[in-house]
Amino acid sequence: MYCASKLLIIYLGINDNRRRNFMNTVDTIAAISTGTGGAISIIRISGGKALELLNSVWKGRETHGKHNSRKMILGKMISGGEPVLAVYMPGPNSYTGDDIAEIHCHGGSLSAKNALEKVLSAGARSAEPGEFTYRAFINGKMDLTQAEAVADIISAHSEMALRLAEKQISGLLKNSVDEIRNGLVNILAECESRMDFPEENLDWTDKNTLSEMIRDSRGKTEKLLLSRKEGIVLREGIRVVIAGKPNVGKSSLMNLLLGFDRAIVTKIPGTTRDTLEEFANIRNIPVRLIDTAGIREAGDIIENMGINRSRAVIREAQIVVWMLDASSENPEDESADMTKHIGNEKNIIALWNKIDMMKNSSLPDTGFTSASISIKNNSGMDSFLDIFEKTVWGYPHAQGPEVAVSSRHASLLDEVLKELPEAAEKVLSEDWELAASNLRSAVNALGKITGQTADPDILENIFSRFCIGK
Repeated sequence: MYCASKLLIIYLGINDNRRRNFMNTVDTIAAISTGTGGAISIIRISGGKALELLNSVWKGRETHGKHNSRKMILGKMISGGEPVLAVYMPGPNSYTGDDIAEIHCHGGSLSAKNALEKVLSAGARSAEPGEFTYRAFINGKMDLTQAEAVADIISAHSEMALRLAEKQISGLLKNSVDEIRNGLVNILAECESRMDFPEENLDWTDKNTLSEMIRDSRGKTEKLLLSRKEGIVLREGIRVVIAGKPNVGKSSLMNLLLGFDRAIVTKIPGTTRDTLEEFANIRNIPVRLIDTAGIREAGDIIENMGINRSRAVIREAQIVVWMLDASSENPEDESADMTKHIGNEKNIIALWNKIDMMKNSSLPDTGFTSASISIKNNSGMDSFLDIFEKTVWGYPHAQGPEVAVSSRHASLLDEVLKELPEAAEKVLSEDWELAASNLRSAVNALGKITGQTADPDILENIFSRFCIGK
């Protein structure tokens, strides 16, 4: 499994207290593992002294031990007398692989804080962010892609993102990476055997077959890399800016997409003076939706500041929905004004609003992908969202992917693809030493995805993104 990673995280020169704590897998750690405000709070304890600490701060009709492990027992905190439930789960069959104890107390920050303080006073160390999952990784309970999926589940902003994380935590990405890596390891072993025993008449695999096997691994790597865009969008979301002149319905569109009134809507032009940002889930796509001040010649300094901010967020947007007034006397002017402000370098959706009040029989060609809606009558939205979805993915996207790599995974897969073509060529020319060097680099990069060859800085960077208690 991945226990060999322990050897990679023990190194000298550690000055940072957090890193020193994080790399220490001997201490018994504790933290509140639930968010504030719920009906119940859970204090999680993990480590060799978990059972001892639990019994030192809690008492009930029976003492916790292996004889009643995984049994939730009602008792009280020794100091304070609050009734709480507690459970003991011995390792290695636990989340972290170490002994775990949990105290389930009443919700609210003060009750949980008091219970945690008692556990810390009894001898536990306060857990660092992600330290429980880090120990699960170190103890071989999950690989690095599965550990990352834990964070993805917590941060998921759409049903599709959640389903992807669940598939990843079940091992689908790990299995795909391991399949490629194991194949390359076998080819590497043959190359090294040919170097070590050049005179032996062994049953070597034909060099053309070996080269074809490398090309097959390359094809599998490329296929995995194709999921890069889906992975980045579902994990990180996409910045969508709603822009246009004043009073075309930008704030109304934002409220409609969110499902609640976030932006103030009036008939007075220039009502929105600043950018407004909210997370939205649009067609299972996590979106950072940004409403902007209407772009025009500003009437005062405050509105001008808002317009400057609008222009700045438009430059940073991944998709711009530029709203146009279909009820205008001169819709050609609307289109020309959009072109003047936006250029043609962005993913633009030209969205005509107020089609229920159109004064012309048709609308001009904007030169961009266009849609027509009436926010007032809530018509045309399905067609607009179809266009939006296609703009995000680049193609129709009916359901979520089975596997989708993250930015970190993608950069490592790029490294693999740089090595494999040369490895295939060197095998054909029987330059076994150089072929082995290329294959070794590729195998190492794949190992970094799953954690088999991850270095300490990468591990700390990944797990530090977790919340405390996970």
